[in-house]
Amino acid sequence: MSNESGESDAPEIVDLIDRLEQLLNASELSEIEVEAGTTGLVLRKPNAFAADAAQAALSTAAAPTDGAAAPPKPAPPSDDLPQNAVLAPLTGLFYSAPSPGAQSYVTIGATVTIGQVIGLIEAMKLFNEIKSDRAGRVSRIYPEDGALVKAKQPLIEVEA
Repeated sequence: MSNESGESDAPEIVDLIDRLEQLLNASELSEIEVEAGTTGLVLRKPNAFAADAAQAALSTAAAPTDGAAAPPKPAPPSDDLPQNAVLAPLTGLFYSAPSPGAQSYVTIGATVTIGQVIGLIEAMKLFNEIKSDRAGRVSRIYPEDGALVKAKQPLIEVEA
C-alpha cells in the first residue's frame, strides 16, 4: 500500500495492528475481525488458537499422517524477559534466514553487532528486517523458523 505521495503505509498498519492487539488483550473477546475495502484482518487470543488446534487435532486424529512437521512451539511468556535479549519490534511470523534453505542470519555462538540483521518478521505480507540493538555472542535463539512472534517478545539472547 502507498499513499498519494508514494510513501509506504506499513508503519501505520503495524501500529494499527499493535493497537488492535492491545484492545483484544484488554477485552473479554477471543478474536477481532476487521475489514476495510478488500483488506481483512483477524486477530485471535492464544487461547483461541489452542481451542482451534485442539479441535483440529480431534478431527484429524484418525487421519493418516503424511510426514508433515509438527507446528512450531508457542513463544515463552514475556513475564521474565532477559535483560540482554533482542525483542521483536512487531507481531508477525519470524524467519531466521532470507529464504528457505538459505543460511540463518545468526546462530548460537555467533557474534552479532549493533545494526546487524538477525531475522525477518513477516507482517501483512511485508518482510521486515530485524536488526540487533545489542552487540555480543548469541547464547540463545527463542523462536523457531516460521513461528508467530508478538511485539516485545524475545528473539535472541546476546552475551556481551
